[in-house]
Amino acid sequence: MKTLLGAILLGLAVALANAGVMAPGAKLEKLAGGFKFTEGPTCDARGNLFFTDQPDDRILEWSADGKLSTFLQPAGRANGMMFDARGNLLACADAKNELWSIAPDKTVTVLATNYQGKYLNGPNDVWVAPDGGMFLTDPFYRRKWWDHQMMALTNEEVFYLSPDRKTFRPVTDDLKKPNGITGTPDGKKLFVSDIRAGQTWRYDIQADGSLTNKTFFCALGSDGMTIDAEGNLYLTGQGVTVFDPAGKQIDQIDVPEKWSANVSFGGADHRTLFITASESLYAIKLRVKGANPAK
Repeated sequence: MKTLLGAILLGLAVALANAGVMAPGAKLEKLAGGFKFTEGPTCDARGNLFFTDQPDDRILEWSADGKLSTFLQPAGRANGMMFDARGNLLACADAKNELWSIAPDKTVTVLATNYQGKYLNGPNDVWVAPDGGMFLTDPFYRRKWWDHQMMALTNEEVFYLSPDRKTFRPVTDDLKKPNGITGTPDGKKLFVSDIRAGQTWRYDIQADGSLTNKTFFCALGSDGMTIDAEGNLYLTGQGVTVFDPAGKQIDQIDVPEKWSANVSFGGADHRTLFITASESLYAIKLRVKGANPAK
């Protein structure tokens, strides 16, 4: 009986993998366009999507009922974002290389701006662990709005901010240019894309935020990423490439733009995948839900 049940479950798993992640009959839809460069999608508890138009220095909202509005402008040249459990919008604020917490009333608190007296390279993307700790990638991409042309830090790494906000430190030391980042909803695994190396890695997260057991996941770098309830990982760049938990590609979502920067699940049922791609915002219905409630 156990053997039969195991075979049935295995068959179901194989069938789901072969089916890909898109809902039956789903088609990619362009929701809005005319932006300079879209980034940082993340959804709130109600399924409203927030994303950035970095060159125009604004954070926009695409409501669950399909209405577009400006949430905040100026917005610190916000890049990657994610909501925390209290409804604060965490934003990698590229204007002054800071990490912001934007309260529901739009009050801004600066959480991080330098390490050992040196300004950060440029916080790019952030993932909030279940305990409130934050992991952010800090690559150097020279911006035209900066008054400096060289990075102050020696390396481009992943930083960790503890839940009590008292500890801020790098937790990697061997990456070339980390960019996309996400983790599992249980807070045990972290995925980091080294976009310059064209690789994505998986780490075990320790109680103090340290990362151990660095494991190769796939030979593809990514600008942004997210994860679904089945453990599939969504990487961006040339459209959206989907990998199963073992690092095998199982799907590809083509997007008619030069670059797909980032992705997030949202909508009332958390089954809509939103894609920020160059000058536009896209969405497609999936058969599977997102894993992280606010990413």
